[in-house]
Amino acid sequence: MALDKKEEKWERTEKPSWYVVHTYSGYENKVKVDLEKTIENRKLQDQMLSVLVPMQEVEEYRDGVRKTSQKKLFPGYVLIQMYMTDDTWYVVRNTRGVTGFVGPESKPVPLTEEEIQNMIADTQKVVISYTEGELIEVIEGPYKGTVARVESVDTDLETLTIPVEIFSGETMAELPFKFVKRKED
Repeated sequence: MALDKKEEKWERTEKPSWYVVHTYSGYENKVKVDLEKTIENRKLQDQMLSVLVPMQEVEEYRDGVRKTSQKKLFPGYVLIQMYMTDDTWYVVRNTRGVTGFVGPESKPVPLTEEEIQNMIADTQKVVISYTEGELIEVIEGPYKGTVARVESVDTDLETLTIPVEIFSGETMAELPFKFVKRKED
């Protein structure tokens, strides 16, 4: 028995809104590129204004060296700023790698201005890779060669505190992230 599905009709929204589109994992950038090509080919620049894969700059210390990399803020999702119409809905839904819009029953629900602002603010955060209780080795400075568990982490100052042996007693030492590296258990 076939279900009689009525085709959804979208009237052009008054103003452009941001929508979240779910993609296959790892296809976010491909979906972005394909959508941008389709927008250009179909001359939809006035209806589909922006396609975004939110990225976050992440700073980590690996073996005492600061490394900066880009990581997807929301893996499996792409943001699109557009006027919702039959054409724009069709273009997005029929892009290879797209599984649907985020919303109840895959019906597009626009993000609020507050949600967009929070997402943009999240892209500015820096993530540091040390945690309390983690085993580290000191690779530079007066405690070089010391292996200890992290007691506390100060991400603002980029330091961590570890117990060290001094004169047959234990005391706490605060070290910069660049002086340590992870140690395997």
